Amino acid sequence: MAGSGSSMVYSFLLFTVVLSLQEMYRGKLASSELFTILGGFTSSILFLVLLTFIGNFQESCGTRTGWGAVILAEAVALIAAGTVHRVCITTCFLFSAALLYEVNKISGSVLLKSESKSRRH
Repeated sequence: MAGSGSSMVYSFLLFTVVLSLQEMYRGKLASSELFTILGGFTSSILFLVLLTFIGNFQESCGTRTGWGAVILAEAVALIAAGTVHRVCITTCFLFSAALLYEVNKISGSVLLKSESKSRRH
């Protein structure tokens, strides 16, 4: 697994690339219904990488990540989605909620595995 410092840098770079591409092709993303849904999905990817960046930044500072990081990342993603199309805001919120659920599920299973390994040793 990557350390929190390198993961923070990678997630910031990925955020910058995805946001730049989304803004470059926002006319195309707003051109049809399917592309509008794709625009919402790309904005939810922005949410995920920004949440990773914020979480790693807070971990490197020694603070605990909470709901504030989720709300900030979601607000930025929804604003980015709003620059493409109004419908992208709704689809971004729905995709982000699904991604947050899956990340929480994966995080719980990884935490459970690490706790069981530490008990054995």
